[in-house]
Amino acid sequence: MFEKLARFMRRIIPAKIFGPSYHFTLAGAGAFRYGFPSRKIFLLGVTGTKGKTSTVELVNAILEKAGYKTAIAGTLRIKIGDVSERNLFKMTMPGRMFLQGFLRRAIDAGCQYAIIEMTSEGVRQFRHRFLDLDALIFTNISPEHIESHGSYEKYLVAKLSLARSLTSSKKKYTWMIANGDDKEAKKFCEVADKSECISYSLHDAHKRKVTPAQTTFTLDGVTITSRLLGEFNLYNMLAAASFAKTQGIPIETVKTALEGVAMIRGRFEAVEEGQNFRVIVDYAHTPDSLEKAYGALGDTRKICMLGGTGGGRDAWKRAVMGKIADRECSHIILTNEDPYDEDPYHIVNMIAEGIAKTPFDIVMDRREAIARALQLADKDSTIIITGKGTDPYIMGPNGSKTPWDDASVVREELAHMMTNESEQRPTKKKGVYTRGISKKKLQKPTRK
Repeated sequence: MFEKLARFMRRIIPAKIFGPSYHFTLAGAGAFRYGFPSRKIFLLGVTGTKGKTSTVELVNAILEKAGYKTAIAGTLRIKIGDVSERNLFKMTMPGRMFLQGFLRRAIDAGCQYAIIEMTSEGVRQFRHRFLDLDALIFTNISPEHIESHGSYEKYLVAKLSLARSLTSSKKKYTWMIANGDDKEAKKFCEVADKSECISYSLHDAHKRKVTPAQTTFTLDGVTITSRLLGEFNLYNMLAAASFAKTQGIPIETVKTALEGVAMIRGRFEAVEEGQNFRVIVDYAHTPDSLEKAYGALGDTRKICMLGGTGGGRDAWKRAVMGKIADRECSHIILTNEDPYDEDPYHIVNMIAEGIAKTPFDIVMDRREAIARALQLADKDSTIIITGKGTDPYIMGPNGSKTPWDDASVVREELAHMMTNESEQRPTKKKGVYTRGISKKKLQKPTRK
């Protein structure tokens, strides 16, 4: 009833006027309909520009190893107990009444903990309202969704609203767990002034050694060796371990859980099908995350495939990402990602403006782009495919969407390549129309 009324009002009143009330009404209606479920389960939120999904999965691994039954709502999947499904909403934090219904199902299934990825876009639509948090993890913050929010400052305010929700939570005792190495961490603790603030830092990881093969560090006197690579994953592990400490989970359990996580899908995921070179699929879609992903690979020869953000958003970072790839990669392949209603050729042209010296191809078909990368690889190469991670669709004009999964397509193309490995590799794949460096603006080739 509430949802029907909200939809009716939305049709007759302009979105700018009624939009906030519409979303708030649905959030409240969902909480009422499902009996305010967040008050009856331990609810952990995880927010930040980067690292949310990995941190959620690491916390879940620790809680399960400690014997708890858990539920997850995040970018990667929706999980209740032992039942896990891929998140096909194309949104990290599903709206309307979904989260309230999710929590009710988690309680009915006997889950003790629910973990939700929380986003600034979700805040704009009041999806965080009527969610009574027990704890919030803040991973980091850097410029993102600037066109949507209007400025970095407004983006930060949206994130801080999640910390503020700890103050209004009905829970008796709450925790704010913040990355102390981030310049905004203090603000999160100040806003959540009624919560116990727990800060974590790289300084907590003693004898740390991060290599392209593994990550080793000592925490609370226990040495942990993880197959998750990169300093960014070390931060994610520290966040998860800090939360575990608030729950009284022994460090030995934390060690066993973290060492048991071989990979997180779409997050620096290694794809291995018997080939003699390395292939990595990663969600990196901001300049900072792209730079850190490349840096985690060391000095290996990198073949980098990227698409430069979705259409209609954050255009400022496209040339910046091209510049980073130009500095870090041996060869670059620019391709289609999620153009929505923007001309995809315009998007790749903007990325290419940042490339000054590195040879590159433009292959607009994403499958062909992956095949092209595989053709260029040798035993000393690492292919790194960024931008989508586990995103389930390529979003096109007029709301069109093509089912997609980067890692699955890599496996298919590897199988095809290895089946035909005795054949001579072509020097140019169909669909590759620009090679090398051009001082002129790149354009779609003229069809004859």
